[in-house]
Amino acid sequence: MERDEDREIQRVEEGEVARGDEGKTESGSSYRARRNWRVLRGVFKFVRNPKRLHRHRSKPKEIERNNSLRRELWAVLKQNEESDEEQSSGPCGPIEQMPLPEEIRNAGFGIHPDELALVVRNHSKSLLKLHEGVNKISEKLKVTIGEGIKEEEIEERGNLYGSNKYAEKPSRSFLNFVWEALHDLTLIILIICAVISVGVGVSTEGFPKGMYDGLGIILSIFLVVIVTSVSDYRQSLQFKELDKEKEKIIVQVTRNGERKKVLIFDLVVGDIVHLSIGDQVPADGLFISGYSLMIDESSLTGESDHVNISRKKPYLRAGTKVQDGSAVMVVTAVGTRTEWGKLMGTLSAEGNEETPLQTKLNKVATLIGQIGLAFAILTFCVLLGRLIVGKHVNNEKWSGSDALTIVNYFAIAVTIIVVAVPEGLPLAVTLSLAFAMKKLMDEKALVRRLSACETMGSASCICTDKTGTLTTNHMVVDKVWLCGVSKSINREGIGEILDSSDVPINARSKLVQCIFENTGSEAVRGKDGKYTVFGTPTETALLEFGLKLEGESGVQYQKYEKIKVEPFNSDKKIMSVIISTHGSYRAFCKGASEIVLGMCDTMIDKDGSITLLNENLVKGISRTINCFASDALRTLCLAYRDLDEINETEKIPKSHYTLIAVIGIKDPVRPGVKESVKTCQDAGIVVRMVTGDNINTANAIAKECGLLTDNDISIEGPEFRTKNEQELKVLIPKIRVMARSLPLDKLKLVENLRGNAFNEVVAVTGDGTNDAPALNEADIGLAMGIAGTEVAKENADVIVLDDNFSTIVNVVKWGRAVYINIQKFVQFQLTVNIVALIVNFVSACIIGSAPLTAVQLLWVNMIMDTLGALALATEPPHDGLMKRPPVRKDESFITKVMWRNIIGQSLYQLVVLGVLVFRGKKLLNLQGSNAEKTLNTLVFNSFVFCQVFNEINSREMEKINVFKGMFGNWIFIGIVSGTVIFQAIIVEFVGTFANTTPLSWQLWLLSVIIGSISLIIAVILKYIPVEFAKGKGVTHDGYEPIPHGPDGV
Repeated sequence: MERDEDREIQRVEEGEVARGDEGKTESGSSYRARRNWRVLRGVFKFVRNPKRLHRHRSKPKEIERNNSLRRELWAVLKQNEESDEEQSSGPCGPIEQMPLPEEIRNAGFGIHPDELALVVRNHSKSLLKLHEGVNKISEKLKVTIGEGIKEEEIEERGNLYGSNKYAEKPSRSFLNFVWEALHDLTLIILIICAVISVGVGVSTEGFPKGMYDGLGIILSIFLVVIVTSVSDYRQSLQFKELDKEKEKIIVQVTRNGERKKVLIFDLVVGDIVHLSIGDQVPADGLFISGYSLMIDESSLTGESDHVNISRKKPYLRAGTKVQDGSAVMVVTAVGTRTEWGKLMGTLSAEGNEETPLQTKLNKVATLIGQIGLAFAILTFCVLLGRLIVGKHVNNEKWSGSDALTIVNYFAIAVTIIVVAVPEGLPLAVTLSLAFAMKKLMDEKALVRRLSACETMGSASCICTDKTGTLTTNHMVVDKVWLCGVSKSINREGIGEILDSSDVPINARSKLVQCIFENTGSEAVRGKDGKYTVFGTPTETALLEFGLKLEGESGVQYQKYEKIKVEPFNSDKKIMSVIISTHGSYRAFCKGASEIVLGMCDTMIDKDGSITLLNENLVKGISRTINCFASDALRTLCLAYRDLDEINETEKIPKSHYTLIAVIGIKDPVRPGVKESVKTCQDAGIVVRMVTGDNINTANAIAKECGLLTDNDISIEGPEFRTKNEQELKVLIPKIRVMARSLPLDKLKLVENLRGNAFNEVVAVTGDGTNDAPALNEADIGLAMGIAGTEVAKENADVIVLDDNFSTIVNVVKWGRAVYINIQKFVQFQLTVNIVALIVNFVSACIIGSAPLTAVQLLWVNMIMDTLGALALATEPPHDGLMKRPPVRKDESFITKVMWRNIIGQSLYQLVVLGVLVFRGKKLLNLQGSNAEKTLNTLVFNSFVFCQVFNEINSREMEKINVFKGMFGNWIFIGIVSGTVIFQAIIVEFVGTFANTTPLSWQLWLLSVIIGSISLIIAVILKYIPVEFAKGKGVTHDGYEPIPHGPDGV
């Protein structure tokens, strides 16, 4: 495994870029960081359980295998395509159709499923020709383009042609996790020790007394393995559930003559599917109609070149992405009959990269492990040395019981390693992240990459879109400028425009024609006679406005043939179309107001005639645009141009248009956004709006959201692009709004913020295909679940399912909770480590025995490892987390506050336990043959109760009131209660195996008092001053200073 990683690091250092399972790039420095901690681990040669520790890490072998499978698939597809080319053009005999199975023929279908699948899989021109083209194949599938399939046929089609699901690898059973937990090297050694202990014990002390010690170790190991396996199994179920959510893709189809949305898994052969920019092709299919369709096949074949799809080359493969354009396709193969389905069934899980927090904790675990190994060796040597010296001084002979003693010494040493090696640290991160991911799913955020939760907690800047994130994305036309006159739709109504003498009939006709012809959306009539619009919110607002203007007659404008279409994208910011109108041609254009206005040199005046646009008219129209924008309206210009002839090889003209109208579309700010932005600002997070809208619109929305103040700057993308590096250093900290931006502007902003000049942790939202580079570059990419394309979602770390900015704030809050929770767990575990190591070592050196046996140490290990992680790493977030600054990238994970608490609690426990070990008999007047065992039991019991109360202390590292919210956390209460109950069982009922003896109620009370005093110690410690964050009035771990009044606690 490590040799594979070393080779991977070498490739990175030579200039290659490593990619994780979601396409995120990782720098060579990150790889070197991971390598360095493994080099540091050189003294401590083994990891207790590499299978468990590295379960969620990326696997270089699997990544390379998957890439190899894609390359092999690409070679096979090319070979099949070339073979088909030769066959169709060569002297071979005619191709014959496959004989139809009886059930296919009886159902009325005319093509074999396997033969149909080969058409797209092999890009087979010969088969397509044999079946007389796409339309004839559609007939053989009993589907008409306009009507689609019938709902009642879905089940039949699924039975005959297959379902759109691929074979999933079976889930790992609970027994797999048990077997994996048993691979812990220290547990294996302890099992061997236990077996030897049973053998030697029975031979020297007889049955059954001689087997108790060994059997106790075995039972403890069994308990550890079961608890560990249950925890890991539950995690795996959570991850599987989240993986299923990632695979849910909505596609638009036509069925029973109606346009509707269905899950990708519900597609069947014959479905008519509508594709647009950023969509994933959901199944193999044939192109029916569309414009400028460019397909990215890299996810399937590994080849990055885009493929142009048209009627001449109509093959669409499942799993590929629509890079540009739009289309309608008929599904020809689904599920495992597609190459994508076969590939998904063979690809292996590549895992996740180690998160930054896991990397930090691995270093901590390595260092503690080395110290623990040293203490274990020293403890064993001291115990063995004292035994040998005692034998020599007393001139005693060696016996079988001495062998048993040595085996027990060795078991104690190995158990010290079990306790000392805190592999629970990085695994606690996984547990906490899995818990957070599950909770975030309930709050409408789907986390695609494990590290995103954690990293989001450190975010210091959020670059957010405007439309749909800060606003509702429910758009309506609010104002219209037409023929030199502005109209308010909400105030004056549609009737005012229809009846107005200021608006001639030909102007209104061209406006409606432009709306219905130059659109990527569709108005579909339902069974109730009402129209439903399928498309983007902006297009929907325009079409609904058009329907109100012209009613059903407006849809009739779509009858003209479209000769050429250039769809809208965020780079061009315009959409254009050429239609054929009775022997002539007309081009329509709509888009960003300034761009379209710049393309126009005439306009329609109030008489319906064409007037040249002079300087004064342009200024007046610009004022209208700015006026609309200042009212927080999204502005669009609509224009047309008549053409005598067209050249199909040339693009649609970009000049000499006639301006028809300026449209102002209202998109209200989401409820709660202003409060969420304020929450971010209080948390030290800078929120920047990056939008393609007009700067006046952007400023109006930003002010309404509380983003833009008098000291802040708003800038347009073209101006931002002209700035040099020095100017950007001064400008970027002040920027709060970037308008009329291109995706590359967003990318440039993110790169600068993450660079050495600012070193920010940047979160970026995106919904379009062209946002993918910025989403990939950012520390956290946030794709929109409703408005986002599949390309954007695939490149994102988190999918915001409701497109709401408030959800992003919840992700930040949970991210911070993860970080703080892990700090709490580390503080708790390091305290246990220090005390357990020193108590056993010092006791071995001074009195020649370890007060904590192997069985007892295994129980303590379970308290601080799995159970401790469950209790502390799953604390829900509270509002106080958003009143502290974000954690900087270079900030130490173990803070001075943590060290203060760890050292203080450790000293207290060491002093108390030391007094009990060395003076306990005298102080408590313990006498008789059972005095030693009673004292050791009291030490063990007091030690466990110290950890129980310290677990409560660890809930708050700085605040006095550690009980706040505790009784509402049933997981924490359940684990603490279970620990106490099980401790009572161990002491009172299974002393034979755990080497304990029942205690009197006075000694039980003493144990609880000793443990509870740690609560008072914690309060005293919190009054010891530590370093404060400069100018913030909060400690560097984010908590407020100690309060002086009752309200503060």
